[in-house]
Amino acid sequence: MYEFLTSGLTGASITEMVIYTLVVTHITIVAVTVYLHRAQAHRALEVHPALAHFFRAWLWLTTGMSTRAWAAIHRKHHAKCETPEDPHSPQTRGLKTVFWQGAELYRAESKNVETIRKYGHGCPNDWLETNLYERFAWHGCAITLFTSFALFGFPGVSIWAIQMLWIPVLAAGVINGIGHFWGYRNFDCPDASRNIAPWGILIGGEELHNNHHTHATSAKLSSKWYEFDIGWMYIQIFSVLGLAKVKKVAEAPKFFRRGKGALDLASVQALVNHRYDVMARYASSMRKAFRAEAAKLYAQAKSAEERSVLVRAKKLLSIDESKLTAEQSASLETLCNQSPLIRHLIEMRRELREIWEKTNLTREQMLVQLQAWCERAEESGNRWLHDMSMRIRRYA
Repeated sequence: MYEFLTSGLTGASITEMVIYTLVVTHITIVAVTVYLHRAQAHRALEVHPALAHFFRAWLWLTTGMSTRAWAAIHRKHHAKCETPEDPHSPQTRGLKTVFWQGAELYRAESKNVETIRKYGHGCPNDWLETNLYERFAWHGCAITLFTSFALFGFPGVSIWAIQMLWIPVLAAGVINGIGHFWGYRNFDCPDASRNIAPWGILIGGEELHNNHHTHATSAKLSSKWYEFDIGWMYIQIFSVLGLAKVKKVAEAPKFFRRGKGALDLASVQALVNHRYDVMARYASSMRKAFRAEAAKLYAQAKSAEERSVLVRAKKLLSIDESKLTAEQSASLETLCNQSPLIRHLIEMRRELREIWEKTNLTREQMLVQLQAWCERAEESGNRWLHDMSMRIRRYA
């Protein structure tokens, strides 16, 4: 009896229990990122029915989550991102709330009938889903608890607890919370999403959250050569085995080796497709321009407030004006008063962004406005604007 209570039917050692825990929690992560997220919520790939049924059963046993509810809540997150209607935005609810209460936010939203009706279309609605997975949501977790206890005794209860916390902490807390608050950005998409780390292993590639929000329907989340998305690795393996079919992958920007003399309609299409990359490069140019004249600005600063603004300048220049708080907007205005060069860069960025946002423009009209913008940038005498114009002309 003592042996059963301390190591269960398996008689496993502590090392073996740790390995088992890592394996089962990793399978759960793969099920969430590949099946729930990329296949169901975003339709980036099709999953073979056999593999889909395995994922559905596994998620019922290890999370108790409904496929339809999860997909609906996530779709609403993208549709209402960073607004009060976003089910779990740290920008509106606070980072601490989303990190520590992410599971509670999910459960509350899953009871919103309107959310499920509006955003839950196309998800499994068969007998198993209706009469087992959704009707007896917590029973799967109970089965896992008894199984863990039988296999490993009382340590199995701890293993079960880790399994139950794995998704609420890593997915709900880290990705939904930190992924919209801290990290780096490859693309200047409209929300606050960030890449937590360039190597997406622990959370199945979901660490590359800014990449995902920029190209939401892409089955591959990595973008740069140094980034790694383990979820994409599994998708490729499933594809080779005939268990998955990729529907869409985001294309990386392509460039002509030498700058073209003039923009054309093909250039406009390329720029529209990669507008978030364009704006991210522009933000990078602004930061470089600030670094180039930082010493002069510090020497000219007349008050502690102006020096304080200069310390925060890099962050301010990385955020579009529409996303700034009232305090940040005031700080940016102070920075512009100190530096006419920065003011000019910000004004030109605003004009460039407005070209993408004018949905009533035809491609021909957009081409005329882009040509005019590039001409003014090249004639400004501002080398940062000149270089940006040359880059824009090279998008292929």
